[in-house]
Amino acid sequence: MKERERLSSRLGFILLSAGCAIGCGNVWKFPWMAGQNGGGGFVLIYIICLLLLGLPVMVMEFSLGRASQASPVGMYQKLQKPGQKWHFHGYLALLGNICLMAFYTVVSGWILYYFYKFLIGQSAELTFDAMISNPTVNMVFMIIVVVLGFVILSFNLQGGLERVTKYMMLALLFLMIVLAVHSVTLSGAGEGLKFYLVPDFSKITPSVIVGAMNQAFFTLSLGMGSMAIFGSYIEKERALLGESVNVIALDSFVAITAGLIIFPACFTYDLEVGAGPGLLFNTMATVFNNMEGGRIWGTVFFLFMVFASMSTILAVFENILACVRELTGWSRPKGAVVCGIGMALISTTTALGYSVFTFQPFADGTAWLDFWDFIVSTNLLPIGSLIFVAFCCSKRYGWGWDNFVAEANTGKGLKVKNWMKPIFCYLVPVAVLVIYIMGLVGFDWK
Repeated sequence: MKERERLSSRLGFILLSAGCAIGCGNVWKFPWMAGQNGGGGFVLIYIICLLLLGLPVMVMEFSLGRASQASPVGMYQKLQKPGQKWHFHGYLALLGNICLMAFYTVVSGWILYYFYKFLIGQSAELTFDAMISNPTVNMVFMIIVVVLGFVILSFNLQGGLERVTKYMMLALLFLMIVLAVHSVTLSGAGEGLKFYLVPDFSKITPSVIVGAMNQAFFTLSLGMGSMAIFGSYIEKERALLGESVNVIALDSFVAITAGLIIFPACFTYDLEVGAGPGLLFNTMATVFNNMEGGRIWGTVFFLFMVFASMSTILAVFENILACVRELTGWSRPKGAVVCGIGMALISTTTALGYSVFTFQPFADGTAWLDFWDFIVSTNLLPIGSLIFVAFCCSKRYGWGWDNFVAEANTGKGLKVKNWMKPIFCYLVPVAVLVIYIMGLVGFDWK
């Protein structure tokens, strides 16, 4: 059997795992979710969900991947008892990654388009609605994203994915700090920061709680085997609770900092904080087009956004490619070509969803993007997380707590303690199930 590829360093593992978590989910989706759900109250519930629900699931995913040394499609076959059917979740995880990329590639294309427009000095006429309704722009920039992603992944793991992600993530963190410092000096910063950071408990409704949990799982890419993949690429020198804390800390830093960039700008320029998916694009284009040196600042900001989105694109593409290669035995280059073509075809639904392929499954007149996001965020992420928890906690029907703890605690660093078992095995699944049902009951169908 061919030896499994490895990451060359602990830093590479942390930055790659964080890169999968950090991306459009943090800097595009998190701010508009916070804006639509009342600001500070949503942020508070989101952080609670990250710590109480996201952290345990992430440790379990890393453990399953490292113990099995396989992608989700092969992971359960190695760890489950004879005759069990847990491996069906591996195929569901692969489906989830594909559905995620069906709209994520298009959003990344939007970001790349805005970067291009600011770079060449043609940002004055940019509007979000005009962009998404232009089929040529959507298709061309989506295809650029897909091709770029799979070309990088056609090289070996260390020379391609790990090397590129390291540089992008370090540049991303630096650019975020610079932009946040600039934003908090704007005239409306005080009011924006109050809305964003001070909870208004009267605005914490069941829908806000559902949105916060879904966003926590979305931003960490949990429930679809993404973290299991990266767990399978690392050695056993470090215990996995500490590594999970590092990844979540980086992810949270980027999400919170994205809000520090956007909300002071919203209140400075009197922009609607509840604008939804267009918040980032409309807000930041307005800011940069109305400030001295705006072309330079806008180019830098959307360059940072390109780094953020591509870090996730590369990580999730790697998940899809790893699963497909395990199923077929293909080489990296062949798998990258086939997966790239397939991904471009599926992403066409979203790319043309506001023009040619209009589709409105929900009552608020949304499109393909919202359909794919509903499948992923509202369903596959929480369901997948429940399956991981059940498999790791059930000794009779699954892998069992003792096996999970033994794998998670191998190496130096923070350890999973036995007093945590009620949190991992009872609090997490009950809370996720309750919030998931709340979300389905309250969903606004057409």
